[in-house]
Amino acid sequence: MSSQLIEIFKDNELVNKIKKRLPYLFQLAELEASRAGKIGMEIGSVRERILVALLIYKFGEQNVDTNIPITKPETDLKLFNQPISIKTISGKNLGGIKLIWTVDAQKAKEFLEKYYPSCDMLLVQVNWNGIGGLYYIPLEVQVKYFKKLRKNSYIKLPKAGTNPRGVEITKEALSLLINDRNVKSILVQWNRVETNTSSYKRWVDLWMED
Repeated sequence: MSSQLIEIFKDNELVNKIKKRLPYLFQLAELEASRAGKIGMEIGSVRERILVALLIYKFGEQNVDTNIPITKPETDLKLFNQPISIKTISGKNLGGIKLIWTVDAQKAKEFLEKYYPSCDMLLVQVNWNGIGGLYYIPLEVQVKYFKKLRKNSYIKLPKAGTNPRGVEITKEALSLLINDRNVKSILVQWNRVETNTSSYKRWVDLWMED
């Protein structure tokens, strides 16, 4: 494992900070992405920015490149010039990780034919009132199970005739990935805290600046 991501899991002070702060920051993300009590699709982007900010905090802004072309669907950023994919999922059961978001069935099939794991993955499992975690899944681990399961067991296409939201990693594959001995994890207790923070507060504060 050559990725600098592993340094996060070796830093005891940062590990404790992640356990304490990640649920609160994701709670604020939900507040920002909610309207009339419902969380919008933009929640994924807000969560991603929180994780990018974690990497900048740990490694420095000069070592985190987020200027990634849209032609790189799996890569969300580069850390020390190495591509990284950021994924977040919600719920007690691991599943539903999107490899690509598309409503086009033909594009989904084309993606299946061309897909091959290409970068390390940083995965967050959000499980409110329960245990979730932050996982580092190295590229070599993904490749191992992709070859072992073959693409039709590693990748789940949306069902025909439905309103597909994307192509996913199967639950079987994901279970194998996170339980591999080379995967690093930080278990997180996902508790909400009482907060009076408004989703508009930071924008109001910026308007108040001279």
